[in-house]
Amino acid sequence: MKVLKNILYKVSVNAIHGSTDKLVNAIAFDSREVQQNSLFVAQKGLLFNGHQFINKAIEIGATVIVCEELPENLIQNITYIQVEDSNSALAIIASNFYDNPSSKLKLVGITGTNGKTTIATLLHNLFQKAGYKAGLLSTVKILVDTIQYNATHTTPNSVLINKYLNEMVELGVDYCFMEVSSHGIQQKRTEGLQFAGGVFTNLTHDHLDYHKTFATYRDVKKSFFDSLPKSAFALVNIDDKNGAVMLQNTIANKQSYALKTMADFKVRILENQFSGLLLTINNKEVWTKLIGSFNAYNLAAVYGVANLLGLDSTETLTHISELESVSGRFQHFISKGGVTAIIDYAHTPDALKNVLETINDIRTGNEQVITVVGCGGDRDKAKRPVMGRLASQLSTQVIFTSDNPRSENPQTIIEEIEVGVEPQNFKKTVSILDREQAIKAATKFAKKGDIILIAGKGHETYQEVKGIRSHFDDYEKITELLIAIES
Repeated sequence: MKVLKNILYKVSVNAIHGSTDKLVNAIAFDSREVQQNSLFVAQKGLLFNGHQFINKAIEIGATVIVCEELPENLIQNITYIQVEDSNSALAIIASNFYDNPSSKLKLVGITGTNGKTTIATLLHNLFQKAGYKAGLLSTVKILVDTIQYNATHTTPNSVLINKYLNEMVELGVDYCFMEVSSHGIQQKRTEGLQFAGGVFTNLTHDHLDYHKTFATYRDVKKSFFDSLPKSAFALVNIDDKNGAVMLQNTIANKQSYALKTMADFKVRILENQFSGLLLTINNKEVWTKLIGSFNAYNLAAVYGVANLLGLDSTETLTHISELESVSGRFQHFISKGGVTAIIDYAHTPDALKNVLETINDIRTGNEQVITVVGCGGDRDKAKRPVMGRLASQLSTQVIFTSDNPRSENPQTIIEEIEVGVEPQNFKKTVSILDREQAIKAATKFAKKGDIILIAGKGHETYQEVKGIRSHFDDYEKITELLIAIES
C-alpha cells in the first residue's frame, strides 16, 4: 500500500479532484485487472480508449482514476487526477509505486532495429559468468536472476517493467539488460526509469506500419538517447549513419563501436566459419562460438558495455569466448546426412540480408542455400517485396510461405513478397502456403552439404492465424523432418 500523493511525484498533473492522502493497493490500466483500492489509469490506445472503462473500474474497486479527460459526473469518495499524458503518468506512477527500482541497480537499454535481443541476452549471460546477479527484459524471455518469466512484448508495459525491476532489487541483482523498442519509447513505457547506459545497434526498414515514416522511426529511437542522464553512457554503432544522429543531443558519455571505421571499441574479423568467429577487439584476439559479421557487431557492443560498466577487459574476453548463440538467432546444427539447418529471427530486409550474406561468405560455393521465408501479417507491408528480392538474390532456392499471417490472408502476403522477385530469379522461387509443408519441401530439396535457412520466426513457438495461436517451432520442425527423411 502506498500513499497516493507520494506516487504522484514528478507526474505532470493538470487538476486534482478528491483526496491524495488515500492508500493505493495496486495500479491497473486494464479495467479487468482492477483490485480493491486500485489506481486506474485511463489510456487512449490504438484499439480502445480506457476512458470508456472508468465507471467499470470504479465498480470493481478502483478508488483513484488517472485520466486525460475528466468524466462528466464525478463520483464522491473517488479521487480523479487529470494529467497531460496518461502513458507518461502511468510510467512515472509505476516507478514511484515500486520505489524507483531502476535507481537501485545498473539498468542498460538496448535499442535499434536488429541485434537487441542478442546483445541484451549475451550481456546477461556474460555478467552471470562474471559472478554478478543479472536481470534480462527481452523479446525471448524475462529473467530475474535465475527466475524465468514468459515475455509477451519486446518492451513490457511500464507496470510490469517496474514490478520485475523491483523483484530484481529484492534478490540483489546488480545489473539489468533491457530491450527498448520504438513502440515502448513512443508509448512512454520507459519514462521514469533511470538508465546507466544506452546502446544503439542499427536502423533499417521496420515498423513503418506504426511510425509511418523512417524519419519518425529514427527520431523516436533518438529520443531515448536524448533523455539519458549525464551519469549514463550512450554507446552507438558508428558504422551505421544513424549512430551519429543518436549522439547529437545526448548529454550522456558518448562512446562508439565499429568494424569499418575508427571507434572507441573497434572489431576486426580474422576468420568467419560455421564453427565460430576469430576476432580482434581493440587489438586483443578472441575466438567466439557466434557466427557472422552481424554478431561481430553484437560482440563489439557487448565488450563496450562490459568495459563501460567496469569489467576487466581480459576477463570480458574470456567470457565472450564462452558465450553461446541466442535461441532463434543463427541457431544451427548439422544433420546426420550432412545438411546444415539454420533458424533465424530475420524478419526485416537488413536482418535477412545479413544472415544470407554470412552464409554465402562461409560456404565454399558448391552447396545450395535453400531459404524458407515469409512475412508477418498486420505489419509493415512495404518491406515484403524487399524481402522477396533479397531472398531470391542471395539464395539458390527460395520457398515463400506463411509466417504469422494474423488477420491477413496468407496468400495475399506471399503475393506481395513475390512482387520483389526480379525476372532472372523467377525460376529460383516456389510458394507453399503451409509452413510445415514448406519446411518439408526444403528438406527434400537439400542434399549433403546444402544449407537450409528458415527465417522470420526464430525463437517463436507458435503460429498465429485469424487470432488463434497454434504450436509451431521452426527448430523443432526442421529437426523432426530431417530425422524422418534421413532415417
